[in-house]
Amino acid sequence: MLFFTSDEHLGHRNIIKYCGRPFASIEGMDAEIIKRHNAVVSNNDTVIHVGDFTLSKNARPYIEQLKGTHIFLRGSHDRWLRNASEIREVEINGQIIIACHYAMRVWPKSHYGSWQVFGHSHGHLAPLGKQHDVGVDNNDFTPVSFEQLKAIMATRDENPNLLKELRTKIDPCDHALWFDMEYQYCPTCGMKLVN
Repeated sequence: MLFFTSDEHLGHRNIIKYCGRPFASIEGMDAEIIKRHNAVVSNNDTVIHVGDFTLSKNARPYIEQLKGTHIFLRGSHDRWLRNASEIREVEINGQIIIACHYAMRVWPKSHYGSWQVFGHSHGHLAPLGKQHDVGVDNNDFTPVSFEQLKAIMATRDENPNLLKELRTKIDPCDHALWFDMEYQYCPTCGMKLVN
């Protein structure tokens, strides 16, 4: 199974105060984040860490405690990652997911319905279209599985730049077009468009 997470900030004392995390110490925070990670991730799973894993120069002691295979993307505090990428594209069950530490207004293939997972904002940035903040502060300090992400994305609006021909496959009457033209009712199906 594939999981996404971000902004663990392991070993970062100030993040407790900065984000209002419910921990009395960095040791307690680190132990709880590792415990919650290992409660949902198995050794057969893959976890994409979307930046700010640790401020430490040596991440190995943390990585060795975590279950799963790990892919690390560079965030704003990952000095230990010298040659890591800041963005990664994965495809699972036909769904393209763009992972980047920073939220984007548009991202690769967003006009074709790709999703974007991000961090950095610690739960303080609303998604735009098919986006989700996978940071620990936004997800009960636990990685987000692809299955959870699917359920989340089912509740999200389409990407604002989704191609018209794809939009009409989702909405054959193209209600957004009629709404934008200030129609009160869809001329095709009669659905009320205005509250």
